[in-house]
Amino acid sequence: MSAPEVTVREKPRGLTRILRAAGASGKGLLGAYREEAAFRQELGLSVLVIPLGLWLGRTGVERALLVAPMILVLIVELLNSAVEATVDRIGLERHVLAGLAKDIGSAAVLLSFVLLGVVWLLVLMGHS
Repeated sequence: MSAPEVTVREKPRGLTRILRAAGASGKGLLGAYREEAAFRQELGLSVLVIPLGLWLGRTGVERALLVAPMILVLIVELLNSAVEATVDRIGLERHVLAGLAKDIGSAAVLLSFVLLGVVWLLVLMGHS
């Protein structure tokens, strides 16, 4: 008995890969915006937090410290949404591990918000 034949898919390279990746990223952002209320809320918050951080920061480092955690919140929310979508795709019945995966994703979002608050507090306390 011979081994099954393996199909090797040619992966795009160079500019084609970059363009496809950008397209997939755009679809992901649009999908998250359309389907995830939490992402829309956090995006709305970022419209306030990012300009405020750029204005309140006295140096480039302070501006980066005030802005970066907000971007991290958005990144973590995207990953959390991806985990939730994957778990829901696998099955909608309640399962301990499915619930745990969703809870861990939610905890990651919470910790990113804690980071946002702590960084803002520490940077702005240094302004006194």
